[in-house]
Formats: sequence, structure tokens, C-alpha cells
Amino acid sequence: MTDRKHIDPTIYTTRPTDERLEKENRVYDLLEELNIPFVRIDHDAMNTIDECQDVDRLLGVEICKNLFLCNSQKTKFYLLMMPGRKKFITRDFCKQINSSRLSFAPPEYMKAYLDLTPGSASILGLMNDHDHHVQLVMDQEVVDQPLIGCHPCINTSSLTLSTNDVLNKFLPYTDHNVLYVNL
Repeated sequence: MTDRKHIDPTIYTTRPTDERLEKENRVYDLLEELNIPFVRIDHDAMNTIDECQDVDRLLGVEICKNLFLCNSQKTKFYLLMMPGRKKFITRDFCKQINSSRLSFAPPEYMKAYLDLTPGSASILGLMNDHDHHVQLVMDQEVVDQPLIGCHPCINTSSLTLSTNDVLNKFLPYTDHNVLYVNL
């Protein structure tokens, strides 16, 4: 049995006023610049989807499972967003994206390309992928929801963003295309 994580039940609609990591502050700066409203909740570090269940309830959205994957040559990298409750089956995913077997990418690539660490993978990390090393892949079920739940590049806060804003403001800003799958 794991220890229960502390969650501040306060729902915020503004950026934090306390001291935060630069990469988290950059997320809020960009969301403000792009005029993307968000809802935020702060909590202890949440490293897994299972740990996020209470956060999901408070925010009223399912936090997305974000998997950072690569091919065996480490020449192609993917950020897969899928509903947290879905089981990831590598074979099914690889078939849909026409790729050979993939595995979890080493943490140093996640840091280098997205400025993220394991447990904090998020679509918002694409703002740091200026050279487009990472291909975004979204399960259609995530796209069909009105809100996306994700971390602001650190797993001690969670946000909800309008799916429409993510697709029509954030992704055009980062110049990342989406590959859609049905897992």
C-alpha cells in the first residue's frame, strides 16, 4: 500500500505566486501569451496515473497518460497521450503508426528534447522541442474530450486545458503535428 499523497484542494485559475521552477513558470508565461485559460491544482509529486486519481476527481477530468517512446535506434521519438485508464499495448500502437517495436525512451532524451523528467511527461513539454525531435501522438478518445488534464512540465501541479485551445493555439505555436490513433 502506498502513502496517500497530499493534495491542496484549492482550485486555482491563475499562475502560482510562490517560487516555482523556471520550466513551470515558462508554461504559465506561454499560456498567458496564447490566451489559454487553465485550472490548476497543486499536490505532492505524482509519478503515476494511479496516484493522480484524487487529482482527477478534484479537477473533474482524467489526467492523460503520457508515454515517451523511441525506436531501438533512438532516432525517432514519440509522446503518446492516451486516457489514463487504458492499457498500453505496444504491438497495437506500433501497427497504427507503422513503426517497428518501440520502448520507453531513456530519461536523458526526455530532458534534452522536452525539458521533462520521468513522471512529469506532458504535452506542454513540446514547447521546449524547438527542433521537432518528438512526434506527438494522441489517442482519439483524448481528442474527443472537452478538456485535457496534464502537468505543467513538473509533476507537483496539474492543469486542465481546453482541448480546442491545445489543438488550435498551443500546437500551432509549437509547430507540432499530431498523429491520431485509436488504442
